[in-house]
Amino acid sequence: MKNMEKKRLTKILAKADRKDVAAMAADIRKIHSPVIVKEPGKTLAMIKMREPVRQSLFYIGEVIVSEAVVEIDGVRGVAVAMGDDAEKTLDMAIIDAAVNKGVFTGAEMLLALEKGQNDRVMRENAMHLKTMVSFESMDQETPDDLGAFKKA
Repeated sequence: MKNMEKKRLTKILAKADRKDVAAMAADIRKIHSPVIVKEPGKTLAMIKMREPVRQSLFYIGEVIVSEAVVEIDGVRGVAVAMGDDAEKTLDMAIIDAAVNKGVFTGAEMLLALEKGQNDRVMRENAMHLKTMVSFESMDQETPDDLGAFKKA
């Protein structure tokens, strides 16, 4: 589990339901005693975007985030998540510390959460595809067909 990319881990935990993240953190708390280095708190973070034509970066605005830092036996875990759910952010930091220390045992649950999230995105994309409008039929009309409307 230690080889999972931080970006992937954070994405899964951020999208996960609060109860699932709390359950994984509770399992860690049963065995280890996480020490809070930085209490969960709210702050603002700038949202960076890339302009598509020139590929230049710019800041589109600010968003409220919550952040927390914990340690498990001297190994730090950090979490920053959009929104102000301090408890979930603290639990995410505990999971991060456990992953960093190599003692995280909830890999199966984490992968199941990721699969469920990916399945939901695929279902949503399929629903959106059903509502897409095809403009190809408009391209097949000839100017003579359009002239019929002008005569009326």
